[in-house]
Amino acid sequence: MTPDPPPDLKPAGATLDDGMSPIDRDHPIVRFADVHKAFGDQVVLRGVSLDLRAGETTVVLGPSGAGKSVLLKHIVGLLRPDRGRVFFRGLRIDNLSERRLSEPRKHIGFLFQMSALFDSMNVGDNVGFPLAEHTDLSPEDRAGRVAEALRTVGLDGLQHKLPSELSGGQRKRVALARAIILKPDLILYDEPTTGLDPIRADGINELIIKLRRGLNVSGVVVTHDLLSARRVADRVVVLYDGQIVADGTFSEVERSRHPYVMRFLSGRYDPLLDERVAPVPGARENDD
Repeated sequence: MTPDPPPDLKPAGATLDDGMSPIDRDHPIVRFADVHKAFGDQVVLRGVSLDLRAGETTVVLGPSGAGKSVLLKHIVGLLRPDRGRVFFRGLRIDNLSERRLSEPRKHIGFLFQMSALFDSMNVGDNVGFPLAEHTDLSPEDRAGRVAEALRTVGLDGLQHKLPSELSGGQRKRVALARAIILKPDLILYDEPTTGLDPIRADGINELIIKLRRGLNVSGVVVTHDLLSARRVADRVVVLYDGQIVADGTFSEVERSRHPYVMRFLSGRYDPLLDERVAPVPGARENDD
């Protein structure tokens, strides 16, 4: 499934100043090569090797504590593997310093599970924060980019509202506008529909599809929401006990005979399977 990992050098033929190879649909935008991660005695990832293709939305399913969010955080360098390598657009990122990580991070948007908006900032300042941090755009140009991002998520005109004045669905959309403000190549979605009613959740699903089709943005979605997974996924990967136990389209994964996959998709509880997965020590209950 996964070809041999590339060497730990700048890829041959790379033309970008940041050292990353040009986006090529025939090559992975993200690559995990034998990635292991543990927190104390709790082993979370057990030799995960996985190529994520450019231009696709990959949904990662699995129980709480299986390592789904841990996998996401490796892509942006918020976590480092104990063993193994992580690549983004051909550039090895798991061994980069914080300073050198700043460049590839500009190409990755992250929609956090609880939106992670700044309570003291209005919508416009929240969305424009990455522009203020990473660009030399004038205030007028930043305002134009903020309006464009908010139009994309259907919220232009709310720039002066505070997060406390928004509904849960609106906060998710504002956070998504912030995630796309730098026009990234890849967006990471951590439980994007959690806490939303079915109608607002479907609105978020529509936005994920819109970004992939309209802006050609690749995506990785961590979710427990099977309706959302079926709706947005080009590909589904199931994590269980730190390993990938199913990989394919949603229809292909539905045909898996792995005991956990069958029970997860049918919603049937099995204490013998459940005890194989424990929450990550020190993490929030749903921060898996």
